[in-house]
Amino acid sequence: MQHSYQIVPGLFFGIIFSIFFSLPAEAEETNIYDERKALYKKTEAITLVPWYYIAAMDQYERNTQEEDDDALVSIQIPDEIWYGAGNAGQFKESHIIELFDGIGKDGNGDGKADSENPEDVLFTAAMQLSANGLSDDDIKISLWHYYQRDLSVKTIANTAKVFKHFQTVELKDRDFPVAIDHNYSYRSTWGDRRGFGGRRIHEGTDIFANYGTPVKSTTYGVVELKGWNLYGGWRIGIRDINNIYHYFAHLNGYDENIKVGDVVKPGDALGTVGSTGYGPPGTSGKFPPHLHYGMYQDNGRNEWSFDPYPYLTRWERMAKENHKK
Repeated sequence: MQHSYQIVPGLFFGIIFSIFFSLPAEAEETNIYDERKALYKKTEAITLVPWYYIAAMDQYERNTQEEDDDALVSIQIPDEIWYGAGNAGQFKESHIIELFDGIGKDGNGDGKADSENPEDVLFTAAMQLSANGLSDDDIKISLWHYYQRDLSVKTIANTAKVFKHFQTVELKDRDFPVAIDHNYSYRSTWGDRRGFGGRRIHEGTDIFANYGTPVKSTTYGVVELKGWNLYGGWRIGIRDINNIYHYFAHLNGYDENIKVGDVVKPGDALGTVGSTGYGPPGTSGKFPPHLHYGMYQDNGRNEWSFDPYPYLTRWERMAKENHKK
C-alpha cells in the first residue's frame, strides 16, 4: 500500500519519546493497559492517526490469535509484507525494505524497521491506517484495503468508538443480562433442538423471567442491530471489544434511549423481557417470557456461535457481589 507522505525519524522521535516516557523515578509501576495506551498515544503524536484506531487494530489482532497473548503489542504483519517479498535476508534497514516494496517502517528512530519492535509495529500499522487520509471514513477504507473483510472493518471501527468514548483500553467489567433483583431461572440450553423454521440447534441460553424484567448490556460495545426478526422477535445485537457479538432476543420492548450506533457499557438498559417472535412483527405469546442470550465469536476469518452459559454463571456471581456492595 503506497503512502502520499513520509515522516522522517530522528530528533522528533527523541522529543516524543522524552515526552511520553520520561517519568520520575518514584512513579508507580504501570499496568500493561497503561503501557499500551502510552505507546498508542506516542504513535498518534508522530502520525496524527487517532490513538483509539491504533488501539482498536491492536485489540482486534489480539482477539484473533488462538492463544492468550499478554504481549505489549499484538499486531502481526507477515514477513513477506513487512520486509518485502524479495527481501530474503529480511534486512531491517528502512531503505532496503522500501527497495523491496515492504511496508515495515522505523518507529523509534534507530534506522531499522523491526517487525518485533512494538514502536516499529505500531508506527507501521498507523501508516497503513492513514494511507487514504485521517477522517473516519478514510481510515475505514484503509482498513478494508488491509483486511479485505467487511466484518473486520466494522469490528475495529466499533472498538475504536468504545475506546474513544471511555478514553481507556482497560475495560474489564461485565454484568448479568437480566436484573438480579427480579425472579429468573436458566440452565445450559445451547445446542438443544429447535423446530420452528426447520430443524436447527439453539444458539444461546434462555433466561426465563417475568414480562417487564429489565434486560441489560453485559459488556462494553456498540449497538449494531435493533429491530424485528422472525425467530428472535424484538431483538438487539451488540458487538464488543473482544470480537464477540452479543444477541438479545424475544424482548417485550426497548429502552427509549437505545439506538443503533450507541456505545454501551455493562449494566446499561436495553429493554425488557418478553415473548416476541416466531411470526410477523408484533407476534407474541407463543412461548413463556424469557430472554434468549447468544454469543458469537469472530477470529478474523469466520464467526460462530458458542455456549454462553459458563460466562453467564460467572457474570451472575459478579453482579450479585456488586449488588451486595
